[in-house]
Amino acid sequence: MNKTYPTAEAALAGLLFDGMTIASGGFGLCGIPELLIAAIRDAGTKNMTIASNNCGVDDFGLGVLLKTRQISKMISSYVGENAEFMRQFLSGELELEFNPQGTLAERMRAGGAGIPAFYTPTGVGTVIAEGKEHKEFDGRTFVLERAIVADVSIVKAWKADPAGNLVFRKTARNFNPPAATCGRVCVAEVEEIVPLGSLDPDHIHLPGIYVHRLIQGQQMKQIEQRTVRKREAH
Repeated sequence: MNKTYPTAEAALAGLLFDGMTIASGGFGLCGIPELLIAAIRDAGTKNMTIASNNCGVDDFGLGVLLKTRQISKMISSYVGENAEFMRQFLSGELELEFNPQGTLAERMRAGGAGIPAFYTPTGVGTVIAEGKEHKEFDGRTFVLERAIVADVSIVKAWKADPAGNLVFRKTARNFNPPAATCGRVCVAEVEEIVPLGSLDPDHIHLPGIYVHRLIQGQQMKQIEQRTVRKREAH
C-alpha cells in the first residue's frame, strides 16, 4: 500500500467535505500540520468542527481557517494568543466546546482505542460538567465524557518511513499521537521520509497502522512567544 503523496492537496483529495470533523495535532505553534491546514484553506471546505488544543494564532496554523470563516465549531482547551478566535466566540460567530487539556487528550485517545466514553473527576462541579451524566465511584463523583472520532486526522511528525511509522521530535509530540489515532483517516506531514527498516522499532512513537497518507515538506516552524534575556553588562 503506497502511503506517500506528492503534495498536501493530493493527500487530502477525496477526504474533505463541508460539515466534517477534523482532529488536529499541535500545541500552540509547536508540532502543527501547517501544510495540511493550508491545503484545507485552499480547498474551501466549510462548516468544519475542529478538535485541537487551541487554534493557532491570527495568521498561522488553524487561525487561517478562522480568518476565512471555514470553522463553525472548535473543541479546544485554550483560546491562546488568537484574537480572532476570542472575537468570533464572544460575538457568537463560533461555537466553542471547552475541554480540560487532559480530558481532550483522553477523548481523542479513547476514540482511537474504540472506547465510546469514559468517566473522569476533572470538571465535576463546573460548567464543563453541566448536562452530562454523573456517577459515583468509591465515594467520589465522576462525569461521563464522550470519545472523539474524527472524519480525518491531520498531524505533524519529524520522521516517517514509507509504512507510515512516525517519530515526533521532543515537545512537538504533544497532541499528535492521540489526534492521529482518533481519525477514520489519518494524514501526516513530516520533515523527512527515511527508508523502510531504518527506524529503530523502539524509537517509533506511532505505528504506521494508524497512518493512511503521508507527505514530506518544508515547514516554517514559527515561534509563538519569543523571550530573550537582557544582555548582562561586563
